[in-house]
Amino acid sequence: MNIYDTAIARYLTAWNATSTAECEEAVAAAWTPEGSYTDPLADVAGHQALVQLITAVQGQFPGFTFRLVGTPDGHHNIARFSWELVAPDGTAPVAGSDVIKLDAAGKITEVHGFLDRVPSEV
Repeated sequence: MNIYDTAIARYLTAWNATSTAECEEAVAAAWTPEGSYTDPLADVAGHQALVQLITAVQGQFPGFTFRLVGTPDGHHNIARFSWELVAPDGTAPVAGSDVIKLDAAGKITEVHGFLDRVPSEV
């Protein structure tokens, strides 16, 4: 695995955490302490805010999991990738693309998210 694949795997582990404790551990492994996440629906920074955001999304989509779509692309300290939020029945009603910025140790400092497919009831 390269630095981008490792960072994205940690990122998806955080988004797929099934308990607050698991999410806290995964966020700490993936993001720097001041790391941020911004998309059209959220703008947060710091581990506590990231955990609150992720657990809120998991609460809105219980039983759903995030999965990588395609192959990530990276250079220097940035990478881009696409993902889907998959329902228990295998459908993926939500999809997006994210750009991450990494520090020298490979931890996320910034995420800039774009929602490519969102159901009307969100």
